[in-house]
Amino acid sequence: QVQLVESGGGLVQTGGSLRPSCAAFGRTFDGYVMGWFRQATGKEREFVAKITWNLGVATYSDSLKGRFTISRDNAKNTVDLQMNSLKPEDTAVYYCAAGRYRGSFDYWGKGTLVTVSS
Repeated sequence: QVQLVESGGGLVQTGGSLRPSCAAFGRTFDGYVMGWFRQATGKEREFVAKITWNLGVATYSDSLKGRFTISRDNAKNTVDLQMNSLKPEDTAVYYCAAGRYRGSFDYWGKGTLVTVSS
């Protein structure tokens, strides 16, 4: 049974940094893509970043590229999201997701809340 568990959210001031982590359980993730999404109150879910499990090829939302960095540790089965220069508009629940390379994101975590104070 695949399970994704996020941690590392919290409250930070504008300009600060956080590094939420996603721990993945239940299977090997060869041939999978791991992603981070976020959803702010009153807004739709937004793509943040994704990374291929095998080669670590990363893709970012154009609006966030340069401030956020996604990484994965295959030995630990974890996917991290380094977030720098945080802004109040980054406040959201951040979700980890997983799916096959040419499929959809079939597995989702429950999210971790990131709040950036102004």
